[in-house]
Amino acid sequence: MSKTLLVNLPVHDRAKSVEFFSALGFTPDPAGQASTRVVISDACSVLLHERATFQRYTNTPVTDTDTSREVIVGVSVDERAEVDDLVDRAIAGGASDLGQAQDDGFLYMRGFRDLDGHQWSFVHMNVAAFGQA
Repeated sequence: MSKTLLVNLPVHDRAKSVEFFSALGFTPDPAGQASTRVVISDACSVLLHERATFQRYTNTPVTDTDTSREVIVGVSVDERAEVDDLVDRAIAGGASDLGQAQDDGFLYMRGFRDLDGHQWSFVHMNVAAFGQA
C-alpha cells in the first residue's frame, strides 16, 4: 500500500468548510457524521473535523488560530499560474490573503488563511531554475 498524507483540521462549520474547499477544486468524501475527507490528490487528503471530534482525538484544547498556528499546510502545484488561481479563488471564497507572493525564481509561493484561520501555502517549484537563484 502506498503512503498517503492525511492532515486533520478542526473547523467551526464543516458544511461551509466543505463548500470552501470544493470551490478550490478539491473533492469532498464524507468520512462520518462529524468529519469530512477532502481529497487534494491521490496521496494527500484533509480531514475536516467538528471541533469536539478533533479535541477528542488530540485530548488537548483546540488551538486558537487567532493567536497561534498549529500547522502550515503546503501544497505543491504544477504551474505558477495555478498558485495564483487557487489563492485568488480561496480569497474570493472568504479566506484571508497573506499578502504578496514570494518569488525566488525557482520557488513561487502564495498563501491564505482559510475560514477557520488555518494557514495554507500553494507552491510551484521550477526545478530547472533550482540552484540558479
